[in-house]
Amino acid sequence: MKMASDAITGAALSGRATLNIGGLSCRLGSRQVLRGVDCGPMHTGDVIAIVGPNGAGKSTLLRCVAGFLSCQADTLSMGSTDLRPLKPANRARLLRYLPQAAPGPLQLTVEECLMVALHAQRVGVRAPREVRLMHVATQLGISDWLDRPVDDLSGGQKQLVWLAQALLHQPQLLLLDEPLAALDPNHQHHVMRLLRHLAHEQGLLVLVVLHDLNIAARYTDQILVLRDGEVIAQGPAAQALTPAVLAHAFRVRARVEACAMGTPLIIIDEPLET
Repeated sequence: MKMASDAITGAALSGRATLNIGGLSCRLGSRQVLRGVDCGPMHTGDVIAIVGPNGAGKSTLLRCVAGFLSCQADTLSMGSTDLRPLKPANRARLLRYLPQAAPGPLQLTVEECLMVALHAQRVGVRAPREVRLMHVATQLGISDWLDRPVDDLSGGQKQLVWLAQALLHQPQLLLLDEPLAALDPNHQHHVMRLLRHLAHEQGLLVLVVLHDLNIAARYTDQILVLRDGEVIAQGPAAQALTPAVLAHAFRVRARVEACAMGTPLIIIDEPLET
């Protein structure tokens, strides 16, 4: 699918940038959630899955990068920009964060909700707002909902609207916390295919928290595996989702086999004793 030239983002035009995270730690109350997280360079143009067991620190890592949680880090930068001193409002020029929980009640239609995002994004806009809105809405399959009240939508439908809002801001870095949780299988695969296309074609870096390891293996360029607040593996699926890593991270006995199309397929045989 060829993207309209007017939809090319500022990130694509300025070349590849790199997200660097080093020595990142975060404490929530009395609990040390992240313990000196070190990640290899993550480049615009890639989709990176963050996986791990419950409580591993996946959502906390995204919120630290977004600037919504206090943390300590030796390195936290996007391209030449040091993110550490930036407030969330200033980070929003580079990134967008989509949380697990949807916002509260909104007395807006879908179109009005998306127009809010368009009016907030004033830099580097070349295409008319209506064209950009319809382009993103069509990509996500929500163009038929534009006149519907957001509050009348299902949880999965609302998730697609929030994703459209984030894309309309044209960030370099998109942080998605379990965006597939409320979606049916058709929309799960549709969204992942779209994210991969946007990343590869428009120079967007996507960090996405996923629970479905097979979707992570199929659609992402790298996988970051967390356990107990530390990175225990990072790389392509064949390197990051080995039986040994799966046993350590998830306490399961698993096999990794190739399907008929060559995609890694993770098969969980049984849980291991904890």
